Amino acid sequence: MTEGKGGGRGFAGMDEERRREVARMGGRAAHQKGTAHEFSSEEAREAGRKGGRAVSQNRDHMSAIGREGGESRAASHSNRDSELDDEEDSAEASPEEATAR
Repeated sequence: MTEGKGGGRGFAGMDEERRREVARMGGRAAHQKGTAHEFSSEEAREAGRKGGRAVSQNRDHMSAIGREGGESRAASHSNRDSELDDEEDSAEASPEEATAR
């Protein structure tokens, strides 16, 4: 068996592809045996609610998420505005200047 990045035993010692292969086999076996759990839509909804509540309790994390989103939005608006300025500049240029670009 080849060792992965960690060099440990079990899953830690496997490369990512081998880990996925083993996990896939385990999932198939559980489904064939009938012991695999499948979420109903209501169970999935409740799990999502619980996860959302848990994450939103961490104010520092929520603040970081909001800040990152704001920075991303500002950057995309800045890029869009500079592209519009470039288009306006090329539209205002004389035909000789436009072909030189």
